[in-house]
Amino acid sequence: MKKWMRSSRSHKPTQELNPVSEPKMVMNDKLDANREQLEKTFENCSDIALQSLVLFGKQTLMVYVDGMVDKMLLEHELLQTVRDNESKCEAKSLLSLAEQLRHTLRVGQIRTADTFDALVKGVLDGGVAIVLDGEPSVLIVGLERLPSRSVEEPEAEPLIRGPREGFIEQVQTNIILLRKRLKTPRFKIESFTVGELTQTKVAVVYIDGIATDSVVQEVRERITQIEIDGVIESNYIEEFIEDMPFSPFPQVHTTERPDIVAANLLEGKIAILVDGSPAALIVPITFWNLLLSAEDYYERFLIPTFIRYIRFGFILISLFLPSLYVAVAAFHPEMIPTNLLLSIAGAREASPFPALAEALLMEITFEGLREAGVRLPRQVGSAVSIVGGLVIGQAAVQAGIVSAPMVIVVSITAIANFTIPRFNFAFSTRLLRFPLILLAGTLGLYGIGLGFVCILIHLNSLRSFGIPYFEPVAPLSIGGLKDILFRAPHWAMKLRPRLTGYNEPLRVPSGQRPGPNQSHETDKKEGQ
Repeated sequence: MKKWMRSSRSHKPTQELNPVSEPKMVMNDKLDANREQLEKTFENCSDIALQSLVLFGKQTLMVYVDGMVDKMLLEHELLQTVRDNESKCEAKSLLSLAEQLRHTLRVGQIRTADTFDALVKGVLDGGVAIVLDGEPSVLIVGLERLPSRSVEEPEAEPLIRGPREGFIEQVQTNIILLRKRLKTPRFKIESFTVGELTQTKVAVVYIDGIATDSVVQEVRERITQIEIDGVIESNYIEEFIEDMPFSPFPQVHTTERPDIVAANLLEGKIAILVDGSPAALIVPITFWNLLLSAEDYYERFLIPTFIRYIRFGFILISLFLPSLYVAVAAFHPEMIPTNLLLSIAGAREASPFPALAEALLMEITFEGLREAGVRLPRQVGSAVSIVGGLVIGQAAVQAGIVSAPMVIVVSITAIANFTIPRFNFAFSTRLLRFPLILLAGTLGLYGIGLGFVCILIHLNSLRSFGIPYFEPVAPLSIGGLKDILFRAPHWAMKLRPRLTGYNEPLRVPSGQRPGPNQSHETDKKEGQ
């Protein structure tokens, strides 16, 4: 089983983010020298506050970023506590002050640093640095207050039934949302810093004992090997760590819902949270994970099973319907019933373009309308895309530019595309639709068959962190089909996925179906 865990990418040994770096500058014990260096470093940074005060009879400098520090905590907690404890410190030094503050200060993380780089990083992270004259180290107190939005439901992943919480742009808040759902010390969090200029915090989270050690190590190595000037969104990380970057299919699952992340962690997968992005990355994934919705697990199992077959059918429609219409209309009209063929021929009689040109023209037009609806303000975007499609389609038919059947085919294809739960996978089908139309317009059904075979070969060759992309269909796992071909009841899905949860495979003990058993025992007692 472990043979599938080998990655399709080759990596160098783990190394530091900046293998060639300047030596760290040690703090000076002269306050004037430290102030001069700070002023030089933060030159033309008007938000950096350098506040002078006196502690232990020594000149002291307090450094922080104005706007990133809670002023109420700074004035009423830190400064007041420092003044109250100044006389209690036996040794009039920074270390004694730090020790005293750790016992009395009610907020903030307190640490000391002896390098100038650590001072700068602490200040830029939202801390308050206290520099004393004659001290070779600096005291950093975390009093950050960063602007953030409230936790609310992700607009891109709506549900009828299920949790309404979504990730936000602060990685610490996102970790809390996961910790609230996974109340176990086995929930592990490993922190990294990526980006030379942004110093973006990246957290790798997993459940110890369930996640495979080799995959966890692979995630660590791929992240530590990233060398870039800045990371603004989680997609920066995604493009660096995916196995085959030129594939149209996503190999990393992205979601803004903590319930989806928690459910995947329980299956032995690993999540990557990036500060500044509400989208979490989940690895490894399979092709089938992208076709399932979170709501499939929040309704009784019969309903999601029916909905899955509807969804799978519409995914095939979204991918193949335009190309099938082009192939049949251009090369295989004998496959169409006579009455329908006469109707289509009559509708296409006024069209000056062949079926291939019609399909490409309408598909490109609808893609443009869809993109316009996304970019326009939310209040008018959906109206423009829907009304624009109706108006342009009707006008094109009346003008004789395209035929009515082609407008119907493209409209059904667009609706079918909306049934795909994951936007990145829906975009893959939209992208593949164009080469399939070209193959259908040149080779007919043989071209569609050739394109389908190429897609299957590519899907079977893909890997996501060493896991086969088409698993559990290829390689076949009968037990894994319980959550693919149909959604089995939760009490029947006793085992975790074979390739990600084999460390601790059992999820539900045997015979765990308490409802009927309990009622049967109750009937026995009442009969006695």
